[in-house]
Amino acid sequence: MNEDDPDLTVDEFVDYCRTQAGLLSGHIETIGAEADELLDEIDAEMAEIREQLDAGDGSIQATNVPESTDGPDEPAETGVDVAAIEEREADLESKQKLVEAKQARMRAYQDLAAGYTALAGELASDAEDGQAAMTRVVEFEAAEDAPAYFEEQTVLEAAVESTDGDGGE
Repeated sequence: MNEDDPDLTVDEFVDYCRTQAGLLSGHIETIGAEADELLDEIDAEMAEIREQLDAGDGSIQATNVPESTDGPDEPAETGVDVAAIEEREADLESKQKLVEAKQARMRAYQDLAAGYTALAGELASDAEDGQAAMTRVVEFEAAEDAPAYFEEQTVLEAAVESTDGDGGE
């Protein structure tokens, strides 16, 4: 920060940290809703598979059961299309992996939001001035790789940009 820059206050960095935590919370809600939708799809698909298996009517994917390939003397199986069930199982496993990835992403966002909230409290109680607060925010964002979580520019990115001599857009 040079002498031409406006004085930044501790309160501005406290507000910034709280805003970042709020933005992360919004992302968490969105990701949670997406994960819930996938879980609902998985539950519906599982219920449908169970229903069709219980019925034993062979209607899974509405396919005809092929003749057995076990041998010429083996009778054709009736009832369940194993290939269709395996295909649906692979689809369910894929959806489950997406849910797990979304849950991991949510945990990462929650951890970062908690970090911003804690930092806001620390800044409010013991930051000496705006420069010291900015330094702590920059260090926090660098340690947590915070820019990866935001589309908007972070304090870290702005600080790096200003030290690179870019000075803005």
